[in-house]
Amino acid sequence: MAKVTLQATQPIDQYIHLGSMLWSLGLFVLAIYHLIPLDTPVTWSVDWLGALNIAFSFYIDGLSRLFILLITGIGALIFAFSGHYLAGHPHRHRFFLYLHLFMLAMLGVVTADNLLTLFIFWELTSFTSYLLIGFNHAAARSRRAALQGLLVTGAGGLCLLAGVILLAQITGSFALSEILSGDLVIHEHPLITAVIVLIGLGALTKSAQFPFHFWLPNAMEAPTPVSAFLHSATMVKAGIYLLARLHPVLSEAALWMPLLAITGSITAVLGGVLALKQRDLKQTLAYTTLMALGTLTALLSQPGTAAVAAASIFLVAHALYKATLFLSVGAIDHTLGAKRFSTLFGLWQRDRLFAFAWLAAALSLAGLPPALGFISKEMLYDSLLQTSGTSIWVLCALLLANAMMVALAFSMSVRILRPSPTAVRTKFAFFETGGPILMALLGLWLAMAPKALDQAMRTLLATWGDTAASEIIPLGLWHGINPALGLSLVTLSLGLLIGRFHARLYRRLHRLPMVSFDRGWDHFLATFVRFAESLTDMIQTNRLSRDLSWVLGTLTGLALLIAWNAPAWPHWEWGPAPLKLWLIVILILAGTMFSLIAQSRIAAITGLGVVGIGVALIFILFGAPDVAITQLLVETLLVVLIAVALLNLPTLPKQTGIRWGHATLALATGFVISGTLWGITTQPLDRTLTSFFEQASWTEAYGRNIVNVILVDFRALDTFGEIAVVLTAAIGAIALLKDMRMRKR
Repeated sequence: MAKVTLQATQPIDQYIHLGSMLWSLGLFVLAIYHLIPLDTPVTWSVDWLGALNIAFSFYIDGLSRLFILLITGIGALIFAFSGHYLAGHPHRHRFFLYLHLFMLAMLGVVTADNLLTLFIFWELTSFTSYLLIGFNHAAARSRRAALQGLLVTGAGGLCLLAGVILLAQITGSFALSEILSGDLVIHEHPLITAVIVLIGLGALTKSAQFPFHFWLPNAMEAPTPVSAFLHSATMVKAGIYLLARLHPVLSEAALWMPLLAITGSITAVLGGVLALKQRDLKQTLAYTTLMALGTLTALLSQPGTAAVAAASIFLVAHALYKATLFLSVGAIDHTLGAKRFSTLFGLWQRDRLFAFAWLAAALSLAGLPPALGFISKEMLYDSLLQTSGTSIWVLCALLLANAMMVALAFSMSVRILRPSPTAVRTKFAFFETGGPILMALLGLWLAMAPKALDQAMRTLLATWGDTAASEIIPLGLWHGINPALGLSLVTLSLGLLIGRFHARLYRRLHRLPMVSFDRGWDHFLATFVRFAESLTDMIQTNRLSRDLSWVLGTLTGLALLIAWNAPAWPHWEWGPAPLKLWLIVILILAGTMFSLIAQSRIAAITGLGVVGIGVALIFILFGAPDVAITQLLVETLLVVLIAVALLNLPTLPKQTGIRWGHATLALATGFVISGTLWGITTQPLDRTLTSFFEQASWTEAYGRNIVNVILVDFRALDTFGEIAVVLTAAIGAIALLKDMRMRKR
């Protein structure tokens, strides 16, 4: 986001960020007040679609509480920061509206009990993030990044919808509280593989896992406060939340571990490698988020409580240090007008308190004491060592990823502490530096006094579905000399080695040919658009006869295929027909033949009108006068409209021969429609729906006229659709008549 020039604002505009901050902070305080003690889940439900057993319900347990505190607490600091960062921006009010909706959508995701309710909020996070990423809509890069994120996460959302529907079919309920109750054993169900793949695609696209990782760095086109919020507590963490939420019931399935372990490990290593290639601070932090998300995904692939506990602590540590780093980059960019690595030189000379916050966050990023990141890394290694069946390559992948984070933290810290001859004392705004300093101090306090966090984590796991808290080591900075400490020392040594040669690695990595998934996305979109255009050109030829041929040919082909595979053909019973019926049939055939041989459009339309009148007579003959009246009105209106339109059409060319293709298609379509009617009329009449209307017309709809009740109550949407069709036709007729008047003038 470019530096914004301050402008004079109205008094209410000056404090909009403070109101937003206080609102978010109020939710945070309310959450703490109502969510302590943490041992009792909170439920709330409003009946929504009772006939489909769907309720607008919410369920708040330990996992939800953790996310609520992160979203509202960090959100309050984001609002405070945004007020100064966007001071004077012409679309400032719009930004805060988008940000409020974004936070509410994320809160809905983490508190929804009904799976369909969760899906609605899930899609709202994609939509609101689209608005935020594309906030600078005048820039083509912002528009492209916003659309890319929307399409990738939206496609994953459709997979998620299919997955939750299948999960509800397995469990018999859309309620997460019932699915997580422990009474259902679903990992042996035949559909469990499809459920894991579909839900996994939804979660992996949202959390930017390989091979869907490319959209997240591009999302850095958003204003820096959005990036801080998106990376620390919202959006990408929604996928992690979903994996964590369903971990107790899906982790025992055979596909769960390999799917998440492979994608998570690849994402973690790839994020670290790509982070080493960057010189823009926001891009660097974006790729470190990929590393963290991959680590969380790989941890949640492991069964048992220890891995879940490690993921929980890593989630908190990452949220604190990532929000600190992103907001610090925003403050540097807004004050100094640049956000490259070179901008960090001399930061200690400019503002020592601000530099201390950055160094504390970098310490947590590297996983070094006394930061909370060190505790989370120790728990990570300990949980992987405890879990039976953990692949050695998963452990090695996460160790390598953590080492690259040490290298990046080392490179940034060296630049901050190194003096710069051009650096002068700089006054950063309080609203820009207050948030990073507060979160950095909070991270250090939680690391050095972790008892409250340790107790909260154990209670969280108890209400989440994992009760074996004895497997978890107590939170602390020192647990003696153990294998986890050894792995931490290996990580530190390897990270310092990589950091020592970071400049060389940067040049080498840029020379290596690497697959660009971002360009691959562009090629995919271009190919998809070309395919859609070719398909449209093939189907919509701007020739009505060819378009109708495609439609009728497809329907006829499908009907013939179904008829061919039918187990039995209906039995035809011939019976005597009255003379008047034969006369009507002869009238219809005569009208049809007249339309076929007519040399003018008016004559052809007249022949079709005769056919319509014959059909209306059949309706009258079989006791349906209302349908006959409708048929006659439609025929009359059709003749009038076509007669008006024909005045401006060229003369119909003379027919020189029979169009055998059209004739064949017409005969086949007529045969299929006649056969369908034959099959329907030869079957016994099912009166189930009729009986329902008769019984429910008065008792449920309070109407004595069954026909009116059916149209107004039971078929309300159908009737509304018919009215919409008539209204559209009327608007078209009015437009046509007005156009004719204009041409005559």
